[in-house]
Amino acid sequence: MNFTLLIVIIVLAFAFDFINGFHDAANSIATIVSTKVLSPLQAVLWAAFFNLLAYAIFELKIADTISKVADTSAITLQVILAGICAAIIWNLFTWYLGIPSSSSHTLVGGFAGAAIAHAGWGVVHSSVILKIVSFIFLAPFLGMIISYFISVLLLNICKNGKPFILGKYFKRLQLLSSALFSLGHGGNDAQKVMGIIAATLIVYFHGVDPAAIPSWAQIDMVDGKLHSIPHWVVIGCYLSISLGTISGGWRIVKTMGSKITKLTSFEGVAAESAGAILLFGSDYFGIPVSTTHTITGAIMGVGLTKRVTAVRWGVTINLLYAWILTIPVSMVVAAILYYLFEFFGMR
Repeated sequence: MNFTLLIVIIVLAFAFDFINGFHDAANSIATIVSTKVLSPLQAVLWAAFFNLLAYAIFELKIADTISKVADTSAITLQVILAGICAAIIWNLFTWYLGIPSSSSHTLVGGFAGAAIAHAGWGVVHSSVILKIVSFIFLAPFLGMIISYFISVLLLNICKNGKPFILGKYFKRLQLLSSALFSLGHGGNDAQKVMGIIAATLIVYFHGVDPAAIPSWAQIDMVDGKLHSIPHWVVIGCYLSISLGTISGGWRIVKTMGSKITKLTSFEGVAAESAGAILLFGSDYFGIPVSTTHTITGAIMGVGLTKRVTAVRWGVTINLLYAWILTIPVSMVVAAILYYLFEFFGMR
């Protein structure tokens, strides 16, 4: 067993979580920055704090789902390495272009693509993949519907209020809504890397007597579900995504905060609240969803309350193309990397 390769994978997993933080920071802060409730620096610090606070709130349901993308008894460390490398490449590429693609889906696509290259389609749990893929479309749609109804509800509640006074209240409420969304972001996205590291440890110690596995690597399964993982994995993942959020993601902030529709504090509250509701709900059911897709749909929903043309549909269609391509492109890149690792004899 190659201990060095195990360490490399874990380090790259934390690196991916860091990249996920600055890639997806826009999801948490775009609305609060575009409405000028907080400065960019204040916003990333605010989001990072609540990303980290998620450690004390969420169970490991998302991590369990991700760890079951492929049969861990039939894959190797090379498979996981190729998947993580492919995910990092796609994330950096889309960040450079300012495209808010899904870090979640690129990780799933990379993991699955490398596993298929190694052992064929049978090694992938198709039911898990289909559940994740379905939310490429369901997450933005549900986010749009929820934010639309929240907007309509708030408009009716506040219809007799004075705009100036309401504006002040909604700026304060936006601090709460963005905090809740950042909690959901931390709880949903950090757990995806926890699932990958858990799968890595399971693969590395496959066939080893459980009593001989060191305490720092012990994975606790209850009724076939991930119950607990080493504390250093949990803390490392939440810390990495928080540090990544602090570093910011300004290219994507511009796309999310202004190119889809123009936002006010009122609309920011509605969008972030809808996103938070969907993220907390998906975590409860163990469904890994994209925070990118969620908040994009929510922003579209508040735009629809003004008029259909308030949403820049051309921008959203371009985003949809990127979302659809993320999993297959990541699968192909991961498969190519796996074959390259095999060709050069990486063990």
